[in-house]
Amino acid sequence: MQTKLERIERDIVELSKFNSSKDGGLTRFSLTEEDRAARNYLKSELEKLDVKIYEDQAATLFARREGTDPDAPAIMIGSHFDSVRNGGNFDGPAGVVMALEIMRTLDENKIRTRYPIEFVAMIEEEGGRFGSGVFGSRAMAGLVTYEQLQANKDSEGVSMAEALEKFGFDPRRIGEAKRDPSKVKAFIELHIEQGPILEKNNKDVGIVEFIVGINEFKVILSGRPDHAGTTPMDMRADALGVAAKVISKIDSYPTPENNGTVATVGVLEVKPGAANIVPAKVVFTVDIRSKDQESIIRVKDKILKDLDQLTNGSEVSYEVFDMLNVKPVRMNEEVIEMFEESAGKLGLSSQKMLSGAGHDAMIMAAVSEVGLIFVPSKDGRSHCKEEWTDIDKLQKGIELIYDTILKLGEV
Repeated sequence: MQTKLERIERDIVELSKFNSSKDGGLTRFSLTEEDRAARNYLKSELEKLDVKIYEDQAATLFARREGTDPDAPAIMIGSHFDSVRNGGNFDGPAGVVMALEIMRTLDENKIRTRYPIEFVAMIEEEGGRFGSGVFGSRAMAGLVTYEQLQANKDSEGVSMAEALEKFGFDPRRIGEAKRDPSKVKAFIELHIEQGPILEKNNKDVGIVEFIVGINEFKVILSGRPDHAGTTPMDMRADALGVAAKVISKIDSYPTPENNGTVATVGVLEVKPGAANIVPAKVVFTVDIRSKDQESIIRVKDKILKDLDQLTNGSEVSYEVFDMLNVKPVRMNEEVIEMFEESAGKLGLSSQKMLSGAGHDAMIMAAVSEVGLIFVPSKDGRSHCKEEWTDIDKLQKGIELIYDTILKLGEV
């Protein structure tokens, strides 16, 4: 092993300390004190290396190691370091630690690749604070506007534009975060699997072929608040009554697609939220995922048809807002082949996989060639305090990417 197990473990442990959770698990939301502390730790480690450290206006942290060809496009390696509420210590940080350890290993072995290598650590991939995920990569793809930053707000009503400005960035210059595709050769990400397949099949690594498409949208139903005891049933504009009928049918729509399509209602808000008031407003989210874009469209169309039929002629109205809409993405075939070659060379068992979770790599596919490696998750657990990946198994994934970077970067 060229990478160092003890350094990898130390990074995971140190990053886990920057945590606002009081009741278990890791909570590190974007543009918070915990974000600042984790960012400073990463900077302190990068400052020991022969790299240029910088940040873009989307608060992504970069460290560039120049190549022998000053005009060559960069190879980006990394992931995100924000978390869900009460999540685990590996979802995101494992990929950031991968990038940090590879930069160290290149440095201490005095290896200079032809192509520049860039460490990348992004925020708000989870959308845990502002509700709109894969933020850093979307900014690099030119998919974020200042108006969106103003509209995306946290639970306290603070917009992402306000939070970025308070953190020291200029949200009005968010367009400058867009990367020129001609200057990026590849984006390589490592992530924990977040599922049980690798552990069940006793495989060292998963080589991702596809990342599913995701359409996440918010439905807002508006009715009328009335007294629960004095308003007859046939004279109500009950927003929750409509929402309940729609939601009850959603889990039946993916099954006929017969291709692993899934749909989830993850958020449900009822207002005013009193036992003796007819609900005037309901907000719920729908998350549809599939490797087939047409399946996503068909499931969504059925939901919209239900909303149309149930609100037609009634005093309840609805609005739908897209929060995330990304088509299924195929990983780069050349990078996949390099991963397979490296796995064989290093004696690592591997299998090709589909990713049912979204990752920054799916957005970066619009900017460059992309590759994604999974390492096993214990018991398939993720987004919980029990999330765990053995450090030696994480190291195997890092070794695989390191070997691939030497080939991709043309030593």
